[in-house]
Amino acid sequence: MSLFDAAVDLNPHQIEAALFALESPLSKGVLLADEVGLGKTIEAGIVLCQFWAERKRRLIVICPASLRKQWALELLEKFNLPSQVLDAKTFKDAKRQGKSPLTEKSVLIVSFNFASALREEIKAIAWDLVVIDEAHKIRNAYRASNKVGQGIRWATEDCRKLLLTATPLQNSLIELYGLSTLIDEHLFGDVNAFRARYASAGSSITDLRQRLATFCKRTLRNQVTEFVRYTERRAITRPFTPNDVEQSLYEAVSAFLQRPNSYALPQRQRHLTALILRKLLASSSQAIAGTLDTLRARLETLRDEQVADDPEFAERLIDAEDIEGDLLDDILAEDEPSEDEAFKPEAVDREKLKEEIALLQQLADRARSIPVDTKTDTLLKALDIGFAQMAETGAARKALIFTESRRTQEYLKGFLEDHGYQGQVVLFNGTNGGPEATAIYEGWLAKNRDTGRSSGSRAIDVRAALVEQFRDEATILLATEAASEGVNLQFCSLVVNYDLPWNPQRIEQRIGRCHRYGQKHDVVVINFLNERNEADRRVLELLGEKFSLFNGVFGASDDVLGSIESGVDFEKRILSIYQECRTSEEIEAAFLKLQEEMDESIRARMDDTRRKLFERFDEDVHQRLRVKLADTKAQLDRVGQRFWSLTRFILAGRARFDDDALAFDLKAPPSPEIAKGRYHLISKSQPEPGSDRRDEQGQFLYRLSHPLGENVVLNGKSLSTPDAAVVFDVTNHPSRIHDVEALSGKAGYLVLTRLQIESYEREEHLLFSGFDDDGASLDQETMEKLFACSGHSEEQAVIAPVIVDRLNAQAERHAKATISLSLEQNSVHFHQAREKLEKWADDMVLSAEKALADTKEQIKALRREARQVVTLEEQHAIQEKLQKVERQQRRQRQEIFAVEDEIMEKRDTLIDQLERRLAQRTEAETLFTIRWRVV
Repeated sequence: MSLFDAAVDLNPHQIEAALFALESPLSKGVLLADEVGLGKTIEAGIVLCQFWAERKRRLIVICPASLRKQWALELLEKFNLPSQVLDAKTFKDAKRQGKSPLTEKSVLIVSFNFASALREEIKAIAWDLVVIDEAHKIRNAYRASNKVGQGIRWATEDCRKLLLTATPLQNSLIELYGLSTLIDEHLFGDVNAFRARYASAGSSITDLRQRLATFCKRTLRNQVTEFVRYTERRAITRPFTPNDVEQSLYEAVSAFLQRPNSYALPQRQRHLTALILRKLLASSSQAIAGTLDTLRARLETLRDEQVADDPEFAERLIDAEDIEGDLLDDILAEDEPSEDEAFKPEAVDREKLKEEIALLQQLADRARSIPVDTKTDTLLKALDIGFAQMAETGAARKALIFTESRRTQEYLKGFLEDHGYQGQVVLFNGTNGGPEATAIYEGWLAKNRDTGRSSGSRAIDVRAALVEQFRDEATILLATEAASEGVNLQFCSLVVNYDLPWNPQRIEQRIGRCHRYGQKHDVVVINFLNERNEADRRVLELLGEKFSLFNGVFGASDDVLGSIESGVDFEKRILSIYQECRTSEEIEAAFLKLQEEMDESIRARMDDTRRKLFERFDEDVHQRLRVKLADTKAQLDRVGQRFWSLTRFILAGRARFDDDALAFDLKAPPSPEIAKGRYHLISKSQPEPGSDRRDEQGQFLYRLSHPLGENVVLNGKSLSTPDAAVVFDVTNHPSRIHDVEALSGKAGYLVLTRLQIESYEREEHLLFSGFDDDGASLDQETMEKLFACSGHSEEQAVIAPVIVDRLNAQAERHAKATISLSLEQNSVHFHQAREKLEKWADDMVLSAEKALADTKEQIKALRREARQVVTLEEQHAIQEKLQKVERQQRRQRQEIFAVEDEIMEKRDTLIDQLERRLAQRTEAETLFTIRWRVV
């Protein structure tokens, strides 16, 4: 039922993943870890839809802030699910209006940080489902130092969860433990037990894989090529040769950055500041001119106020120079503490300071004297080439251009508008301010005033407004790193890296905005190459050849990207080459060394571990997915046909129906809140409006969850069903139904019973029981197929008591068999949950034993050390340590049995709770009884 409401193409791996997430009523959650681009959001949407259809509507999505609006749009347009993006402003506004924002009847969407800030409020609500997107970002939530992760983990610990990540394992198996604790603290023991069992020599990958299989599902792209069409990436390198003035400026600024001591680059975060300056130097003359002015202003402050240290200068530089994305957080997290610790303030050399101020002013003036960079002229030629390829493939004339600086962004906008693109350029950056963005935003608000698409947050809605302006009106989206996450641009197939990051993870994110599921054309990726810079050439080669970023069907694999422990650390390695190497030979040797290290890293053991843990090796994977797809489509066809037939019956006299188009014109709505107009039944075979709201042609998308659909179903369920004689016409049915054709000319009786079972969760079954006049019983499937045929009621029937008794007896047997099957299935879930708790208890006992073993090793080490010391003072200190550790050992020996008893008691208590829930409560209701005949 949930899939029927989804306006998405059906892919079997997504159906299978959703079913996996819904499989066990005792599960506290699962991890869906499909490779990038396979639609984890779609999988989560299907699960959310199912909960919504079951009236379980306390639903929340926790994700990175940049993804909130994307989630809201996808839930509305693909699944017709109402959602609310909640941030500090909308939360305060709702409170001010006397509303309870966390109890709204919609899917709530919050950022990681805001979820942690609201942990008390979130904890107070019994959520039916918590979806955590990009879950790897809080994989260290088990650590006390991870405040945001700790807050989210605590707030949602009693709720069912659905975690989404393409990179469940990057550098350490402990990351898997961290993710498991977000789902259920009883999946493994504590971190020490996990480390002892799986992260030590001789550990069993097979055992870990078996345990992961109970809560983790991963599909690889190469497994679904039969069902998902992927376009390719086509790389174009546009070389350019800077003129002598530009090259002279580059060399002069480089020489300045390579000075061993400089007041302009503070000793704290010196490497970080140099990294920023290198990026801007490669970006544009305008960007580096502004940066040099900022450095000079700092030195003038130093000259006047005599303050040499500025520990926050790098942060302010990033902000002032408009470098965007998550760069600040990433680089600061990676900054070297050794520099901070080693820093010693020194007296200022005023002559040297004066010389630096003058030099910075001179360099800035030289940069500003360059009106247009050679690289900028090359951009026009690159766009011509790219658009020519778009024309050949029939792709839209759209280009996404990335730069790392807002100064460069503003400069390029002016240049492009002066050279044929007037009014066709949209800017997208971290602030999205300025008059043009504001005008686009206000126009979007006016257009969507009555659609419910506005989240109430300008920061969120302006992103959607700018993307739609690019899609519908503009030719170029000129973006900073702020657009590299959370923006879907499948309608664009030209990506231009005007500035190329050194971090391959960021490049993959950029290209992934366009090269993703739903892209219909090959994606062209254009990079620029400075032919007078050997280091630039080698960086482009390394990123292209080692990471496969620019060519191919899939782009960079998760395994290869995951082999880089830190993208920022990788950038620092490249920075050191720019800073330290003076000749082409030195540059060549340095890059060869880095490349060799990269080869070793990509071949590392962790890569092999990922494959063993997550790849499926069963040969029938394609066949299984094919069957899953066929079964689902058949079921959806049946749901659609029945929904259409019911709608025709309930709305007879209120609407005019067009069966060929699966549409109807509603003239007399059954209730005031339902609008008149043309309604189209949701269909995967033809393009339809994106939500249940009116589209540009004044049409509505008709779904089960639309207010009209809900009204139709409710009215249908409330109709009286007296005993009747019904004639089913199989002869004129448009397709053959062999089981029903075998009943042609026969008659009999049947009863439909609704059976409700309350156990681990509520189950509802519709059970047919019946027989023909010869006394032969009919099976459930045949009776269901009867109702696929058209028919008419001849008259009210009088059914003899003896017939009623037989039908009731048959219905009772059917109900008992269904209850028995339900008990059997729930028993399977119970035994799986029991086994999980048994393994958890084993892990916890192992942890206690490991702690005792570690203490024994400490004692051995201290005794060895005691035999080697020569002074009485040292001997005394070691003996004190030894006595302390021996007391700890005695305490642990005494406690270990108590700990084991405590663990077992807790395990048994949890198992008892499961057993009590296993008890079934049932209720049966007769819906109708008929005399049937087939003609």
